[in-house]
Amino acid sequence: MNPASPANTPGAVPRLAVMVSGSGRTLENILSRCDSGEIPARVALVIASQECRGAELARGRVPAVLVMPGEIPAPALADALRAHHVDLVLLAGYLRLVRIPDAFKGRVLNIHPALLPLHGGPGMHGRRVHEAVLASGDRQSGCTVHYCDDTYDTGKVILQHACPVEPGDTPESLAARVFQAELSAYPRAIRWALGNLPAPSGV
Repeated sequence: MNPASPANTPGAVPRLAVMVSGSGRTLENILSRCDSGEIPARVALVIASQECRGAELARGRVPAVLVMPGEIPAPALADALRAHHVDLVLLAGYLRLVRIPDAFKGRVLNIHPALLPLHGGPGMHGRRVHEAVLASGDRQSGCTVHYCDDTYDTGKVILQHACPVEPGDTPESLAARVFQAELSAYPRAIRWALGNLPAPSGV
């Protein structure tokens, strides 16, 4: 992490980067919680894998919005994050594998719409996750916030919020219930992570 990063200056407000690929609902939740002070930080950068509603939502509300298609090489991601003095990176419906720069290991979080290690891995996102939960006969689902490593959905879990699978659930009705759990789980995990950032790496 850049030693000049604001989070290393006493009294500075931590700076977040949010990575999106779609609707931006999770980004919207994060922005709202930052505005209210529930998340004691500000979103300084949004990185989108494509032009999407999330990128449009960010424009005018976030100082910098970058569209970076494809899998981002770790050095290019590091350059973007350092340029905006980012302290913590949040994946919010980001559908690409993130190659985490060495300086940001322990500084990248993701939220997954199931109780990992169940129903995770490559291609397991959105409706596919909820279809898999229903097909398995699981009696509960929920969401998992975890640190990211260089594979899909295998990083250390920070917290999980569970919710029931109801008789007659469809992927859509289960998704709506899981998203309600996500609305409170992610802000709680972000607050925890901000209080436990690793020491600056000096790069």
